[in-house]
Amino acid sequence: MAKDDKPAPPMLHPEAMTEQEQVGWQRKQLEDLWRIFAISGEFARGFESLSRLGPCITVFGSARSPEGSPEYELARRAAVECVKRGYGVITGGGPGIMEAANRGAREGGGISIGLNILLPHEQGANAYVDRDKLIDFEYFFVRKTMLVKYAQGYIVMPGGFGTLDELSEALTLIQTGKSMRFPIVLVGTTFWGHFVDWIRDTLLASGYVSEGDLNLFHVTDDPEEAVALIDDFYREHTIAPNF
Repeated sequence: MAKDDKPAPPMLHPEAMTEQEQVGWQRKQLEDLWRIFAISGEFARGFESLSRLGPCITVFGSARSPEGSPEYELARRAAVECVKRGYGVITGGGPGIMEAANRGAREGGGISIGLNILLPHEQGANAYVDRDKLIDFEYFFVRKTMLVKYAQGYIVMPGGFGTLDELSEALTLIQTGKSMRFPIVLVGTTFWGHFVDWIRDTLLASGYVSEGDLNLFHVTDDPEEAVALIDDFYREHTIAPNF
């Protein structure tokens, strides 16, 4: 062994565990088996509920955007425009941008859907989700599947880590062919400008994405244009679940 090499840590075999550790490990395995049924149940409930609703647009953005803020009002206007054009509106069901979009859908007389994540010490779904179209999820990854599968387009407002996660996952699914292509519109040129510059000047310049990947999304400040871009896409493509 070289002088600077460190020995690998020993493998933890069952016989090396204490009796208490073995019991804890076995209990965890049993919990995981039950978790499989819980996860399957969430998938089944989501698929069954959302497959009946028809074409929808998912709106993402920060839960921290207060009522009256510019981005709140933009999301509200975008949702009104969505339902005017015959789309339902899907959000994560919480406050901020999610509330604004559900509110716009309700005010426009359309379908307002909330896919709420159950978190400790968090408030429940916002008041503008149709009560018969509220689905609670324990698992983030199940919820994210539903936010993508039945969305005919994404409108992405300013947001934090969660918004970036959802945006990145959608782009990755389309880029890798795991999902059908669907339109993604980022609303807020000032907010998203540096992000787009970084994709072009760093990711593209480093060869980590392709030139065509820059065409997977659009950026605008106009909520009406955001929905029009989605409409334009479906003049040439079939409306269907994404996978």
